[in-house]
Amino acid sequence: MRVEDLDTPAVVIDRRIVEANLRRAQDHADRQGKKLRPHIKTHKLPLFAKRQLELGAIGITCQKIGEAEVMADAGIGDIFIPYNIIGTAKLERLKALHERITLSVTADSAETVDGYGASFTDDAHPLSVLIECDTGGGRCGVQSAVDAVALAKRIASYPGLHFGGLMTYPPRQKVSEVDTWLRDALALFEAEGIVVERVSVGNSPDFYAPQGVDAATELRPGTYIYSDRMQVAFGHGTLENCALTVLATVVSRPTTDRAILDTGSKSLAADLSPAPGHGHIVEYPDAVITMLNEEHGIVDLSRSAKKPTIGDKVRVIPNHVCVVSNLFDVVHLVEDGEVVELLPVAARGKLS
Repeated sequence: MRVEDLDTPAVVIDRRIVEANLRRAQDHADRQGKKLRPHIKTHKLPLFAKRQLELGAIGITCQKIGEAEVMADAGIGDIFIPYNIIGTAKLERLKALHERITLSVTADSAETVDGYGASFTDDAHPLSVLIECDTGGGRCGVQSAVDAVALAKRIASYPGLHFGGLMTYPPRQKVSEVDTWLRDALALFEAEGIVVERVSVGNSPDFYAPQGVDAATELRPGTYIYSDRMQVAFGHGTLENCALTVLATVVSRPTTDRAILDTGSKSLAADLSPAPGHGHIVEYPDAVITMLNEEHGIVDLSRSAKKPTIGDKVRVIPNHVCVVSNLFDVVHLVEDGEVVELLPVAARGKLS
């Protein structure tokens, strides 16, 4: 089947661009002397997670237990969940997962650590817990190195837990500030005689920054596998590096300068980027998707020299590709315009 024969809206992934993106990232991490632990929240596909491991990744990152369960079922044996796991039901699932694979998690509070400590009591098979540090992102994380040391000591007080290191999701374009924060923290840990085995740093936008976070031992980028309009706007490659597009059909031309696509917020998501509009139309680069309803994409064609007609199909590069992956049951892998494989998005909808 050719791409243009697909029913729409449909997700189309260029397998060769994916492969190039994966190789480029692994090579970059290798040159930096860092371990790569890619985040699967972007693709949610065991096929690509396994390919990342084949190319040299040491394990994967999953944001939720549900994603990790899917990946463990697919045979992936080393998973990091950088999220505070709270509540009896989730901790029971975490224990079951811990029995199957090499697992590590995150905490940024005494309450979270105490929950882990009460649930994991086997000193022969402790759960590795990393401390999340707020290095300026303003999300989760301890607020100081002193807080991190205190939490590390609390982790070590439980026989079924192991202090695994530090992790952070840093703010964009603050690489040197993040490095300083982490280096100061490492100095304090050293003064306390506490070994920090691992320093895990995320974020795709700064992955290829000329100066990386030197204190990091592992990197957790996610979006790099597909890239998207947001990443391109941040300087992370070009539109030609974007592997995923949403195939759409022009279903209406109410005026000369307006077209309507059959892709709205339920297929493109509503995220904005520094570039105008709600996605880049490959065939009509001067067109702007000005608004999304749930099932309609409204396109301004006033700047386009050529204009589509009703029934034409176009490819849209999303603003934020990770959300789009979670909106579709299946994706289509293509090479040279031919659909070569249809894949279920195995970890979609795994919100807990």
